[in-house]
Amino acid sequence: MFGLGIIGLAIYAYTIYDVVSSNFGGQNDKIVWVLIVIFLPFLGTILWFLIGRKATL
Repeated sequence: MFGLGIIGLAIYAYTIYDVVSSNFGGQNDKIVWVLIVIFLPFLGTILWFLIGRKATL
């Protein structure tokens, strides 16, 4: 179980890094995504990889 926790924490940290380092059309988009990922860790991470990354490409 401890290993799964470490993997989950690593994915969460990578998601925050990915959001912060991505290029957005406006600065408010970045702030909104960071807040979503911070306040809704599991759901925010899933939403970022399903919706958010495609919007920044």
